[in-house]
Amino acid sequence: MTAHHKHHHTHAHSGHAHTHDHYSHHDQNKQGLAFVCAIVLNAAFVIVEFSYGFMANSTALMADAGHNLSDVLGLFLAWGAAILSRKVPNERYTYGLRSTSIMAALINAMFLLIACGAIAWEAIHRFSQPPLVGGLTVTVVAAIGIVINGLSAWLFVKGSKADLNIRGAYLHMAADAGVSLGVALAGIAMIYTNWYWLDPVISLLIVLVIVISTWCLLCEAMQLALVAVPAHIDVLEVTTYLRQCQGVTDIHDLHIWGLSTTESALTSHLVMPAGYPGDAFMDTVVETLKERFSIQHSTIQVEQGTTNHACALHPNNTVHNH
Repeated sequence: MTAHHKHHHTHAHSGHAHTHDHYSHHDQNKQGLAFVCAIVLNAAFVIVEFSYGFMANSTALMADAGHNLSDVLGLFLAWGAAILSRKVPNERYTYGLRSTSIMAALINAMFLLIACGAIAWEAIHRFSQPPLVGGLTVTVVAAIGIVINGLSAWLFVKGSKADLNIRGAYLHMAADAGVSLGVALAGIAMIYTNWYWLDPVISLLIVLVIVISTWCLLCEAMQLALVAVPAHIDVLEVTTYLRQCQGVTDIHDLHIWGLSTTESALTSHLVMPAGYPGDAFMDTVVETLKERFSIQHSTIQVEQGTTNHACALHPNNTVHNH
């Protein structure tokens, strides 16, 4: 068997290990139903909350409606990512359509920051002459928001333990229940004190919460779009693991990137003087990378180290252990 043939076999076999499904069809259907319920509940509440916010003259309610609209978009993104991750790759899109979730996250983040600017502008203008605000309406609508966001979070509790994508949706919903609680408390305070300046203050606090969370989303999406190593993966730990595998004397051309907002890929060259170690060894390495480091798709090339190999991206990075 030639060295070239060994490389080809390793690549094909490592790719094959990627075809296992993360969930059963039953779990996928339940997950889809949770998304549909949460999206319908939150979309209906956005319409109600914005309408009553407009009638009660409350920027806090309208700001929270904007926040909840971002949740509906976020839920659509998470649901879309879950569906697209199961799309079968084709001749043109050999990785499938996984990276659409990265593009969607970028668009969502930019849209949210623009919306935040508009809400903050309106709230700052209201400080000079705080208008009368319907405190009771604000309190009642915000209380409904606590129930809806709490119920939406509960729908994702089970899935959040195994899937980072679902965990994001769960945490977003739980945080929103807290924001609605803040709006409700401000509404109660306005009923008893007539401190109408509380409304723009709460609006700005909501904007601050959205900007902080959205900025993190924007940075993470930008990094993934620029093919950076996903934040949850420690390159040094991966390198250490590969180097200590039996028969490996060196590694080079290591690349790790995000296929989507939930999946990662790796390519690497292993220098193994004894030659190709067999399919069982490759299966173990691929499975360990998946289980320990959440790298779902690994392509590994084996070299015996008889010639110098330089990474095309790092021409000076030749292998020295020859």
